Amino acid sequence: MSEVKKLSNNKEVIAYLAEKFPACFSVEGDTKPLKIGIFDDLATRLADDDAVSKTRLRTALRHYTNSWRYLRAMKVGGERVDLDGKAVAKVEEEHQTHAAEALEQSQAAVAERKKAAAKAAKPAAAKRAPTKAAPRKDTKRSKPNSTPTRKSIKQSAPKLQAVTSSQLKPGQQVQVKAGQKPIAGEIVELDRNDVVVQLHNGLTVKVSAEAIFVAQQE
Repeated sequence: MSEVKKLSNNKEVIAYLAEKFPACFSVEGDTKPLKIGIFDDLATRLADDDAVSKTRLRTALRHYTNSWRYLRAMKVGGERVDLDGKAVAKVEEEHQTHAAEALEQSQAAVAERKKAAAKAAKPAAAKRAPTKAAPRKDTKRSKPNSTPTRKSIKQSAPKLQAVTSSQLKPGQQVQVKAGQKPIAGEIVELDRNDVVVQLHNGLTVKVSAEAIFVAQQE
């Protein structure tokens, strides 16, 4: 008897669910709003399935319901379906509002990452503006005024430190730099060079390890 292959990432799990429950899940194109509590139904139906664990199933389901195509499908009056594609409830206004907010935040995070990547791709010399060394006398005279300025900058800067990918692990509390301010979250998956983080606002994002920071130890 051959050993069952364990599904190791969200993409594989979602493809597996689309194969097992085609009236409920899809790999591409339009999606259907899912029944509230559908994870419990999945856990029951797949209880004897060795291909996917409950932890991996939960992570993949969260990834699926935070995808842009799913968030766009959450419209008032739309039908929520169960695993067999049967309509069981209507999408309510508050669910559409929440989905729209999550979609806006996710798109903004992606735009910020692209902007940061484009900036990092520029030659290092282009990022440094030419500066003139101030005369020593002027530097000495400005010392009394420079001290509070440095102190003010230090106080306003977030106390974060960069980490390497080897220091990251699922369940770790981190800060994600996806915009002007770091966003707190928890690592749910390490996918090669990328890190999947569940933000505290409910959104799930995939970022590079360079965008992950942790609180600096005092």
